[in-house]
Amino acid sequence: MALDGIRMPDGCYADGTWELKMHVTDLNKDVSLRVTGEIHIGGVMLKLVEKLDVKKDWSDHALWWEKKKTWLLKTHWTLDKYGIQADARLLFTPQHKVLRLQLPNMKHMKVKVNFSDRVFKAVSDICKTFNIRHPEELSLLRKPRDPKKKKKKLEESEEEALELEGPLLTPGSASEIIYIGPVKGSIYSSPGLYSKTMTPTYDSRDGSPLSPTSAWFGDSPLSEGNPSILAVSQPISSPDILVKLYKPPSLLDKAKINQGWLDSSRSLMEQDVKENDVLLLRFKYHSFFDLNPKYDAIRVNQLYEQAKWAILLEEIECTEEEMMMFAALQYHINKLSIMSSDNHMNNSEKEVDEVDAALSDLEITLEGGKTSNTLGDITSIPELADYVKVFKPKKLTLKGPKQYWCTFKDITISCYKSREEAHGIPAHQMNLRGCEVTPDVNISGQKFNIKLLIPVADGMNEIWLRCDTEKQYAQWMAACRLASKGKTMADSSYNLEVQNILSFLKMQHMNPDPQIIEPITTDINPECLVSPRYLKKYKNKQPGYIRDLISARILEAHQNVAQMSLIEAKMRFIQAWQSLPEFGITHFLAKFQGSKREELIGITYNRLIRIDASTRDAIKTWRFSNMKQWNVNWEIKMVTVEFADEPSLSFICAEVDCKVVHEFIGGYIFLSTRAKDQNESLDEEMFYKLTSGWV
Repeated sequence: MALDGIRMPDGCYADGTWELKMHVTDLNKDVSLRVTGEIHIGGVMLKLVEKLDVKKDWSDHALWWEKKKTWLLKTHWTLDKYGIQADARLLFTPQHKVLRLQLPNMKHMKVKVNFSDRVFKAVSDICKTFNIRHPEELSLLRKPRDPKKKKKKLEESEEEALELEGPLLTPGSASEIIYIGPVKGSIYSSPGLYSKTMTPTYDSRDGSPLSPTSAWFGDSPLSEGNPSILAVSQPISSPDILVKLYKPPSLLDKAKINQGWLDSSRSLMEQDVKENDVLLLRFKYHSFFDLNPKYDAIRVNQLYEQAKWAILLEEIECTEEEMMMFAALQYHINKLSIMSSDNHMNNSEKEVDEVDAALSDLEITLEGGKTSNTLGDITSIPELADYVKVFKPKKLTLKGPKQYWCTFKDITISCYKSREEAHGIPAHQMNLRGCEVTPDVNISGQKFNIKLLIPVADGMNEIWLRCDTEKQYAQWMAACRLASKGKTMADSSYNLEVQNILSFLKMQHMNPDPQIIEPITTDINPECLVSPRYLKKYKNKQPGYIRDLISARILEAHQNVAQMSLIEAKMRFIQAWQSLPEFGITHFLAKFQGSKREELIGITYNRLIRIDASTRDAIKTWRFSNMKQWNVNWEIKMVTVEFADEPSLSFICAEVDCKVVHEFIGGYIFLSTRAKDQNESLDEEMFYKLTSGWV
């Protein structure tokens, strides 16, 4: 026994024990324990707490191995099994830590998150706290850095942005809400509601759907000001906010932002996220399943906010007419959001009924095109036949569009020189399966073009269709979109798609009528409703003239949406966002096999796209429906995708961890397996199997 305290040259004691160094973060104290490699993790923590002799609830604490960036959560494992020796330094720290979370509406909240959970699970818990259904569509993103700003100035601007947001809500966990504001530090217990029966309730004051989250705040002072704060859109208070926020100047810069997506299969601590760090909660996957305003008041609002900021910060391209339509919808939503409750009460029942009717028309579009087939698929397949102007710019660069009698059958367009020759051999024929369909529309100029990029052996064949009227354009555009997915006009979504396109065009109409347009007032703030690019068009004009001009255009466009209810306007905004050509494409820098220069790979809910960074044109498209499997060579960061009836695709991820790209592909495959008849529980293991790669 006398030899027990003698320390040997290797650092161990004569009795076989050795000193394990630990740091207790709560007490900022270093502690050493005499242990052996056979002691289990649970025993180490027990000995540590006994040695500290501090009366405290230590149940949330766990051991973190700094060097290996690993949580020691398997308490029955021994130190030897983990490979921990005398040179290790462990942290004894809480698993739940505060995270500053920026929501899609750009507001900041302090959230207590489990830093030892995988990010996928942590996001699910956050969404459960906020009552956002389908958390699998969201994830956490690191805040993009503006390369032009110095670090110190950047931190100062971030602090200013935080202060601009006003009071902060702090969900401490799924079972408590901390409100930092007039009643500082008050804690309101709540049941952490997340309704699975999804029985809708409505606000007695304005008839709008009341989410379970609203009920959490029902007995707190917060409810007096705004009981459903996360479901309410707040107008942008100053154009200075838009100026301060980072706007990526090019498509390559936008691609670099996507490097910041966290790995869903690893914990926050494993990815160097520290307590009080700022992370962005965003809709990562643009496939919005079962979006229903009766149950998703918060989800709809946050989706609307993400769409709004994407347009204002020029993260997605749109035409000037579309920008004015978005501005008019924003203006309308802002007006209804701040309208007094008395004005809503008289229309509450009518509003709810109108929402049910209007949103049944939007459901298929908002789910990313997922539809079911009807018996019409078997009995008869509708066809289109009309005169359409066809243009092949790469072959006939000096000639204008040529008019053909075109028939659209199944997923094929046949072009004939005249109607009389329609029973003969067509002059041109195009199979649209797997093609890229892009609109090119100018309402005021009566331009209704459809750009088709059709897959061929050596890339994509570019064809343009020019329609004469809105109705013709809507019919042919809807048919082209379905055909690109391998579906015919017999699909149940065809007529609905036609109506959605017509509705989208109608909202862009300018109908100036002095008797209808309301007088221009200062409450419009056009600088907060349109992106800076459109303000720069009038940089040589007087500021007052610019303001009046853009305000007048917004008010003209507002006539087309003025009769919409608040929730319908938000849903229409989301639908219009989804109708933009670049919607849902997540870009990454990549080097394709056989090419030396960097290009872009775009990932959407149903395909991969090779994109020319300078022209933004699609070079080649590969559909997930034709994919057999994909593999990742982690050493050289190469992703290889194999297809059923075409050559495999290989590319090396540049400036981004290929795990991020791999997770996007697997994530969209995972989302495609969802069905309405399933319960709301998530198959986490299936998600990890498709996205984690090595876990």
